Amino acid sequence: MGNVKTLEEAYEFVQSVNICTIFSGKAKGVPSLWDAVDLPDRAGGNTKWGARVEAIWRWKNELPETYPDDIFYGKIPGGHAVLMAMDYLREVHYPAHHKPIEECGELARQVYDIVRLNPDTTGALRREAMDLYGCSKSRFDTALKQLQITLNVVRSNDPELKNDTWLPFSEIYLDIAEAS
Repeated sequence: MGNVKTLEEAYEFVQSVNICTIFSGKAKGVPSLWDAVDLPDRAGGNTKWGARVEAIWRWKNELPETYPDDIFYGKIPGGHAVLMAMDYLREVHYPAHHKPIEECGELARQVYDIVRLNPDTTGALRREAMDLYGCSKSRFDTALKQLQITLNVVRSNDPELKNDTWLPFSEIYLDIAEAS
């Protein structure tokens, strides 16, 4: 276990490693925030989950909200949720992993069109995709994950939003999209 106990220390950790998973240590060669956090697993928090899980779950949103020019939240191949330094996203990750929307699956392209026209929460997008395209929840979730991994959609960093709200990546990070 590491020595991260505060949001600021989590920020420093992400900056120092460039990219880390949130909980999973299963992404080969990618450190995890879970392993870096030194808080009680089953105690010290406000829920049965304990202070460690509560802090990490909160920080995955707070870091990109508090430091939107420095920290990015997304998914990497394998579907692992990650935090990464913005310079790493710009210089390494985006050029290596962005795929044009035309290279995504049919349902992913359809979901992207919904997001492009009307950014919304996961639940609202899922309901619309299921109504329009007759897809299952599982197929929708797979399509949304593909859009995140290929850097076509991104979660909003607006701290006022309580639910994950999805936007086209290029609308939020136009400078990165245009530079590649």
